[in-house]
Amino acid sequence: MRRILGLLGALAAFCCVAAPAEAFPVGERHLEAANPTAALRDAGHSPRLRVTVWYPAAEGADEKSLDLGPPGKPLFYVGEAAPDAPFADARRRPVILFSHGYGGSARMMGWFTTVLAQQGYVVIAVDHPGNNSRDKMTVAGSALFWDRPGDLEAALEAVKADPVLGAYIDVRRLGVAGFATGGFTALAAGGARVDLQRFQAACAAHPDDGLCKPQPEFPVTQEQATAALAAPELAAEAAHAGDDHSIRGVRAVFAIAPALVQAFDPASLTAMSTPVAIVLGEADPVAPPRLNGGAAARAIPRAQLKSLPGVGHYDFLSTCTQAAFNTEALCQALQVPQGPTHFETLQMALMLFGRAMGAP
Repeated sequence: MRRILGLLGALAAFCCVAAPAEAFPVGERHLEAANPTAALRDAGHSPRLRVTVWYPAAEGADEKSLDLGPPGKPLFYVGEAAPDAPFADARRRPVILFSHGYGGSARMMGWFTTVLAQQGYVVIAVDHPGNNSRDKMTVAGSALFWDRPGDLEAALEAVKADPVLGAYIDVRRLGVAGFATGGFTALAAGGARVDLQRFQAACAAHPDDGLCKPQPEFPVTQEQATAALAAPELAAEAAHAGDDHSIRGVRAVFAIAPALVQAFDPASLTAMSTPVAIVLGEADPVAPPRLNGGAAARAIPRAQLKSLPGVGHYDFLSTCTQAAFNTEALCQALQVPQGPTHFETLQMALMLFGRAMGAP
């Protein structure tokens, strides 16, 4: 990872994107936020959100492994961070809000978020209620996908109000990023608006399409989702699907293999003025590029698109260990090494955020 960081720093400098001479250690803090719609999605009907914040830490910070899996036998290499470490300095730094994929978690995407922190950004991520790997999944957590930007906004407000963290963030320099359904979240946070009827019609016409089929993390059919949204518990919230769910002040959007793009009103994509960059795998069967990332790039003015040959959907998760290749189906499906995919993704993200928000 340190070697990748050195190469990224050199590339950033070469491409006129400001970067520190060497990477910072990473600090990690946890706090809670509240979002009223979380109570509709959470299995226990709690409005609370788990928030993870990664940031540049002071030299000598004692970083601990974030790898996922049994102690000493990880399944995914994630990275390292120092719990509650002091900040690198007193500067206010640009902020990146991050949204994980369907049934994922903030930590699973630590390979991406911790590198941004090493490069000088404060990264704020959540575990989306009812749709994360740490809690019980729910149909509402799957169906109310337009409420995800509200989770990020609630997390940002909690960090702004935090007596420690609030002093180190510059909300005038705000970006958003996400993977898969989190890529949808990032686009919605940047101004794209949902047309639920369009999405339902698209899935009715193409039920076998990757974005409409039940997902292995928590299988929910379109019929189940539609019925849940029509039920009294969710109908009132479903009526707000097409509202403006953007987050004020977002200056750049980075979407990794975005999904659910057919749920957007095409006119809202065409109207986006925030800089957008999209990276995807050409061999992605879960969020097929033609209907998702590719469609968004074609519609959004001046959007940047990078398509990676041979790369599927789960290549963008943390790096699989050999143990995971032996036991995890999503790792066994990988066709190319993950390292170059992660490198290309990080390079593109750092260039986008550096241009949009200046040096961290």
